[in-house]
Amino acid sequence: MSVSASVLELLACPTCRGDLRGSASLRCEACGVDYEIKNDIPDLRVPSEARTETVREFYMESPFPGYPPNDTLSGLRGRAARSEFARLLERAVPGDAKVVELGCGTGQTSLFLATADRVVIGADLTRASLELGAGAAKRYGLDSVQFIETDLRTPALKRGAFDVVYSSGVLHHTPNPRASFKSMAELAKPGAIIVLGLYNTYARFPHRLRRGIYKMTGHKFIPFDPILRARDAEPERRRAWLRDQYEHPEEHRHTLAEVQRWFRENDIAYLRTYPNALIGAEPLEGGELFVPAEDDWGFENVLSQVAWATSLGKEGGLWITIGQKNADKIAKKNA
Repeated sequence: MSVSASVLELLACPTCRGDLRGSASLRCEACGVDYEIKNDIPDLRVPSEARTETVREFYMESPFPGYPPNDTLSGLRGRAARSEFARLLERAVPGDAKVVELGCGTGQTSLFLATADRVVIGADLTRASLELGAGAAKRYGLDSVQFIETDLRTPALKRGAFDVVYSSGVLHHTPNPRASFKSMAELAKPGAIIVLGLYNTYARFPHRLRRGIYKMTGHKFIPFDPILRARDAEPERRRAWLRDQYEHPEEHRHTLAEVQRWFRENDIAYLRTYPNALIGAEPLEGGELFVPAEDDWGFENVLSQVAWATSLGKEGGLWITIGQKNADKIAKKNA
């Protein structure tokens, strides 16, 4: 299968950022470098620094997250339908959007969003994960999603080309999350939405206690982890969760105030968080995930994050922050 024209216009040479052309392989029109397409996945990864290479090798052994046995598209969408965030995301992303998922892993979110007239690119640095995603796309009959092998710090993607730039559970595993976010923000076109999922400093605390017990008992005992218990009948997916959560070689944790600083540095207007950082806020409906929150009070934000240790701590303490590129400039232009 060749790379479609709609996807090619979103790709760029990771070496010089020139246009790529080709079918059986890709060639940069600017610098002439050739890139292979193996198993329908373009290899657009350039050499990484040692810490990034360690993370890549980690996921080569246990791609995350895995797929249940005999999985189907209806099964994938059924699991997503049980997630309030997934339902809100699906409703908020325009039906004709150009979407990139950075650090897509095995590609469930990319596949979930590959409906309507969207063009979705799932990018990751681990081929083993990408091959699982590409295999699932074939089984599901989805041709509007393309998986590519590339590094977040030197992505083979055009700057300012995407309507939605999504990355969840990824930047906190990079050596420099702040610099990684800058690379992420550069891919968004003016007015585009940034969706960023990270481990929260406060919400991750219960997990750090569990991880400490795991290490103290010689990697033999983990208390109060509902995900592990739920995957007892799926050894491969259980092992993938265990390694990702308890044995990862690179992990950082972040606060909302820190992420808001990253947003300001990259001309991203803060919209809201999921869960909502407003105490007692009404549940979101329809496309409201991309609508600005009613307020942004620092003290209330901290109290909410402390409370997330209870509500999010059982599943790893990951939360979502949403922003919009060049929102202030667009508002002034339209005034």
